[in-house]
Amino acid sequence: MQTHTGSTQAPAHGHLNTPFLMVDKPKFIDNLNRLRSLIAPFGVALRPHFKTIRAIEAAAYVLPDASSPVTVSTLREAEALAEAGYHNITYAVGISAAKLPRVGALIERGVTLTVLLDSPEQVQAINDYCAAHRCTIPALIEIDCDGHRGGILPEDPRLIELARLLADGPAQFQGLLLHAGESYRCYRRQGLQEAADNEVAAALRARNALAARQIPCPVVSVGSTPTAFSYRQLEGVTEVRAGVYSFFDLVMANIGVCELEDIALSVVATVIGHNRDKGWVLVDAGWMALSADRGTARAPVDYGYGQVVSAGGAVMAGMQVLSANQEHGIIGRVDGHPLCFEDFPIGSRVRILPNHACATAAMHDQYQVFDGLNGTHEVWHRIKGW
Repeated sequence: MQTHTGSTQAPAHGHLNTPFLMVDKPKFIDNLNRLRSLIAPFGVALRPHFKTIRAIEAAAYVLPDASSPVTVSTLREAEALAEAGYHNITYAVGISAAKLPRVGALIERGVTLTVLLDSPEQVQAINDYCAAHRCTIPALIEIDCDGHRGGILPEDPRLIELARLLADGPAQFQGLLLHAGESYRCYRRQGLQEAADNEVAAALRARNALAARQIPCPVVSVGSTPTAFSYRQLEGVTEVRAGVYSFFDLVMANIGVCELEDIALSVVATVIGHNRDKGWVLVDAGWMALSADRGTARAPVDYGYGQVVSAGGAVMAGMQVLSANQEHGIIGRVDGHPLCFEDFPIGSRVRILPNHACATAAMHDQYQVFDGLNGTHEVWHRIKGW
């Protein structure tokens, strides 16, 4: 896929009602290509996480072909991808028994759908379902590498117990999955590399524990966007997962894996009012358009509810969304300089970069996708629900 460089021109989006969700397509493609080029020398598979994008129209850019590996966070994503012909899917949220009929239906239609678990109760539910329906469901065991969320420790005896229950039952033990979620709190290059090293080391300890008991472990899956850009070695790992890198956001800019200019996603809003006494500009994008995510609140740079950029994409330093009501955003300066209201005429448009791309995108049904290099405009439809 072609790599685009340089800044994009301001798209002609005046005919669209605001607020709306905009994708800068050249930046989106550049972000995809950047991670591909970083991971390729390690000789492992890249299994992109679809949870951020959730649009079938975007899949062709993210996944080279129908057999390309992909990660999802909902079965609704898996079902939509299967309808579009993709069939190598990992459902990277702990499985529950009530969802197994949908998993079974996807497997019956030829999809390789791998599920995730970390308890004997989940293993029992899968084995019981497979026995009753004469099918095989592959499963990964989640390994906790940093205490961020779920999973079991690499040295936990339950790892061997769960792997054997899967391997000896009608289900299938497929391997290990790790997510270095604590990397989202790293703001220096050294910390990111240490988080990536720790993730890989934990994966290898778990894999070696299995090998010592002659339990095959075909898949060792690691990943998060911060660590995906920070690995120094991946020996023993089979695949890397990452999701938000396709759009990037202000959380990732704070962590240091992208620049503000790399963020491909924004909300376009219209200036609807001035409060000169308070130094505020009002726009028609509140938390229903931006989300209420305050993911940068404890980061080195707090971007409020979003960084303001011009309609053409130029970063407006010191300008943020200070607060958000349901349908109103309040923009102001945070650098101590006076606000020039003439820069924000009533009826003019601004763009707002999101704190958390996944949360902001979830507030919308569509992406308005512009390529300022060739003047094209597309509409991508988000997959909704679970």
